[in-house]
Amino acid sequence: MFLRWYSIILIASLFAGCGGGERARLANPNTSYIPSVGGPGPEQGGYDSISYWDGDGVPGPPLVKIYLKEQRAYFYKGDQLVGVSQVSAGREGFNTPAGSYRLVQKDKDHASNLYGDFVDSLGNVVQKDVDVKKDPKPSGAIFRGAPMPFFMRITGGVGMHEGYLPGYPASHGCIRMPGKMAEKFFNNVDVGTPVQIVD
Repeated sequence: MFLRWYSIILIASLFAGCGGGERARLANPNTSYIPSVGGPGPEQGGYDSISYWDGDGVPGPPLVKIYLKEQRAYFYKGDQLVGVSQVSAGREGFNTPAGSYRLVQKDKDHASNLYGDFVDSLGNVVQKDVDVKKDPKPSGAIFRGAPMPFFMRITGGVGMHEGYLPGYPASHGCIRMPGKMAEKFFNNVDVGTPVQIVD
């Protein structure tokens, strides 16, 4: 009998704890939410209710965990979760590699050297969304790499950066993030910060 009541109390406290933590985060005036894409979201009056940052002034070593099935990135300081970002990782054929890594580069104004546009001498786009390995360059055109602001290189050509999020995996292997979240992650990591990518 005691064991049955103890189980009921334990389950009730777990549910209360989950809801309380979420409510506390939503009620915290220091939590930064990002603007939603395409107009106001119902939960947050124009803000995305998934991506948030609560890490300013929180001590502890940074750690980033990216869950490909969820299309989300989690930012920890020590053992404390301080931010979550929606992401768009690599699409089929350009899969983001799972594994444990450490950041090897930070570049606030990075541009791709593989993907972008061919432009004329005035900067007008001649051919959009090109792959320099596959698409021949038109005569007189120059390559302009796609901007990848707040680039955090994880391995090879794969990194986290600001980019378009259509709601599903769509990149060439990188982890795209909303601009404000990419900036928060960028400002709170260093070269050598651990990054775990999980299928």
